[in-house]
Amino acid sequence: MLNLTERLDPVLAVARANARDVDASARFPAEAVQALRDSGLLGLTLPQDAGGLGGGPDDLVDVLSALAGACGSTAMIYLMHISAAMPVAAAPPAGMPGLVAELASGRALGSLAFSEAGSRSHFWAPVSQAHQNGGGVVLNARKSWVTSAGHADVYVVSTRTAGAETVDLFAIPAGHPGVEVAGAWHGMGLRGNASTPMTFAAEVQEDTRLGLAGGGMDLMLQTVLPWFNLGNASVSVGLSRAAVEAAIRHTSAARLEHLDESLSALPTVRARLAKMSIELAVTTAYLHQAAGRLAEPADDTMLHVLGVKAAANDAALSITDAAMRVCGGAAFSEHLQIDRYFRDARAGSVMAPTADVLYDFYGKAITGQPLFDRPSAPAQAPA
Repeated sequence: MLNLTERLDPVLAVARANARDVDASARFPAEAVQALRDSGLLGLTLPQDAGGLGGGPDDLVDVLSALAGACGSTAMIYLMHISAAMPVAAAPPAGMPGLVAELASGRALGSLAFSEAGSRSHFWAPVSQAHQNGGGVVLNARKSWVTSAGHADVYVVSTRTAGAETVDLFAIPAGHPGVEVAGAWHGMGLRGNASTPMTFAAEVQEDTRLGLAGGGMDLMLQTVLPWFNLGNASVSVGLSRAAVEAAIRHTSAARLEHLDESLSALPTVRARLAKMSIELAVTTAYLHQAAGRLAEPADDTMLHVLGVKAAANDAALSITDAAMRVCGGAAFSEHLQIDRYFRDARAGSVMAPTADVLYDFYGKAITGQPLFDRPSAPAQAPA
């Protein structure tokens, strides 16, 4: 693992300083994102020969969980950059030879544009279609949730090929003609991550495709899904840890003057804090186990990929709910910021693939059933 303290600490300081305003104003955390660009952490998991840091899954877990505790919106923006950068590194578009280096250096912030209203959380089944036009490809895609919309420098966009059931991924610069932000973001949580709709009514060159024609599904499943699920779980764990620590601080310091004791002297409060802490410890251990499986694949790697996001998302729902309850009115009044962790934690379970979809996939995998209903998709979980 890398020693990332010198790179990460300044980013955390900026993210913490702006988190409350980012949440209250629902504004993009420009200061923290610039700090990420300057830190070199945008290249955390990218290869060293492209200017990246060459970090692995455990490094991503450490960075993202710490960042989520400081500012959930910034953490999600960072996660979506990593999730876009990894398939670009795995299958670089021939017409954009410097893109991996730009993503690694901080010159380019990336994001995914997968989600569509027509297929909702079924990210593997875009309904948009691309048509051949001479030497180019014409996209007509409306994406429903694009993190960093209007702020990212490049988007990795999924689309079907007209007349076929295959999926392609294209790297499209933000300034390309026909790329437009198509709405505003008003979220219950992660209020600063600019997850607005976008349209990609654009003609692009064949050489902006990631990998071979029709290879988008493999990139989604083999590269994007493992890194996104691990990172999303890391965000959930970071939010959970922040909530536990805030609840312990408050209940240890707040006093019941008529009894001359702290809130933590109440057995019911101590029991709830204990359950929160144990659930956090269990989930953190599973998260690191999943990271280990990605670093050194084994027969059960895909089970960990499927299970870790669902488990961490549900743990975050439970832990942040308990933190709100144990801190009572002080949490409800917002000054503890536990309400922010509570709201941010609700986003993970509804992000595609949703926790419910992942539980279904996990159940199919352990009972030997095909994961996907579409005939074009792989019959079994990828190795």
